[in-house]
Amino acid sequence: MADDFHRPTRFSNDWFERVEGDVDPVVRLQLASETANALLARVRAGADPEVAERILRVAREDGIDIVAELWSGARPHSLPGALWRVHVLHALVTQRAEEAAHIYQAGADALPTAAPVVAGVPAPATPAELRTLSETILRGVFAGDFALALERAAAFAIVTAAGAVQLAHQDETTHPDRASARTKLAARLTDIAEDLRICARLWRSDSLA
Repeated sequence: MADDFHRPTRFSNDWFERVEGDVDPVVRLQLASETANALLARVRAGADPEVAERILRVAREDGIDIVAELWSGARPHSLPGALWRVHVLHALVTQRAEEAAHIYQAGADALPTAAPVVAGVPAPATPAELRTLSETILRGVFAGDFALALERAAAFAIVTAAGAVQLAHQDETTHPDRASARTKLAARLTDIAEDLRICARLWRSDSLA
């Protein structure tokens, strides 16, 4: 199954640039919804006990970028929208592990809230621990408590956003370009966290489509 997918697209510095394609927008949104529902339904139906593990392996090794591109333009508070945001966070962790761990730890040190506890990353955060968290979230999405997985992803995003803000302040004088990039990253991660929290609530009320 992994052979059905290309290697993950490497995000540029603008990790969150939306994919622009030639597909009709209405058709694109329909495909996004259908693929998200079909993928989740197939894995959760348990028709094949190896399906969930295969999906996780694809995400770990090759990514699911071809399908995820369809999800990128979906409504934020929809099933494909939620999966896209989880995919983006997974890409951040796997492609920029060292930097992600550094930013996350800065946020964990700064936040007085329970978000680091909800995310569940031991301190100090390491690239390996963030990869473990990412895989745990993926496993929850495809084979566990979906809403809880979204909440953990949201907590990770909010802690990392706080870290990006802290580091941006430190960089304002010496590295203004990096400070600007991290400020933008913080804003995007904050939006992702809020979207995932809303999606978790909608899932629990059977309203996420």
